[in-house]
Amino acid sequence: MTLAAPVVPAVRVASIPAAHPYVRNVLAPADVRLLPDPPPPGATDGRWWPPVMCDAGWVAANAGSFDLMHLHFGTESYPAGHLRALVRALRATGRPLVHTVHDLENPQLTDQAPHREHLDVLIRAADALITLTPGAAAAIERRWGRTAEVVPHPHVLPLDAPLPAGTPSPEYVLGVHLRDIRPGTDAVRAVATLLDAVDRLRAQGIAATARVHVNERVRDEAARDRVTALVAGHAAAELHRTERLGDDALARSIADLDVAVLPYRTGTHSGWAELCWDLGVPVAGPPVGYAREQHPDDFALFAPGDGAALAGAVRRLLAGGSRPGSAARVARLADRRGQRIARAEAITAAHTAVYERVLSA
Repeated sequence: MTLAAPVVPAVRVASIPAAHPYVRNVLAPADVRLLPDPPPPGATDGRWWPPVMCDAGWVAANAGSFDLMHLHFGTESYPAGHLRALVRALRATGRPLVHTVHDLENPQLTDQAPHREHLDVLIRAADALITLTPGAAAAIERRWGRTAEVVPHPHVLPLDAPLPAGTPSPEYVLGVHLRDIRPGTDAVRAVATLLDAVDRLRAQGIAATARVHVNERVRDEAARDRVTALVAGHAAAELHRTERLGDDALARSIADLDVAVLPYRTGTHSGWAELCWDLGVPVAGPPVGYAREQHPDDFALFAPGDGAALAGAVRRLLAGGSRPGSAARVARLADRRGQRIARAEAITAAHTAVYERVLSA
């Protein structure tokens, strides 16, 4: 008689957060069990922030329900002392801490000093560190003397989602999505640089047009008004001012582009660049953080405020790109979906290996 292999229980992870798409896309339900995000007081529609599990009292009361904590996002909701207490509670209950360093600069903040203090607490205390690019890992090594395992960003577009190939256009469409103009978004300078680049490209005989997307409700209304005036004064530009786009509408709006322009002022990595890669759209971006390392063959740098540099970046990307709605774009989408599926298992395996290592230690 053949004995059945013992059933190994899934690792119980208190992930902060659990509901974020990034977290769902790096972990397989068969290998781990994510605790659901406790709803913050007064939260509606699945809002997970400020994260309830990021609290020493919660850890003390719930230590028996999880094996380790994995902190991703949301620390800007608390002062550094709150995080020190969290670390002490994890130590007291024997629960390891894994921290993915997504942001060496927090794009949600204007003043980076609180975020740097948070990093000092978490990076020094974590039992294991993960980050997304070699450049970020090197920065962590230089500043804190800690080694972070590099695990690439997973897919953003769900692997079973439709793959919009975009709408054909006689002109090359260069687009920037400002969304709600958070502190890390350099909205006015990004749009001014894009418009300058369009002028230069058209003078060189390249039929380019600028498309600027911005939410109706933004954090910086003055910046939105200046952007509106810039676009209104340009003959080869259009402004799409809408309510916040849902996932499907957002993917379709990106798919219509020949080149996506990143409007970053601060930041470290870019989920936006990953979504563009999923959709076969090349990216031009400023030298902010390490986004250029995520997909270097599909990324061109330009200096903020330098329209000539952006025009040159666009020309390089167009030379190797695929037009919206073309057979080449459809083929590129299929190839990238295949690559994402192939990589998904390795990304999950890397995370579970980290969990096994800290638990065995």
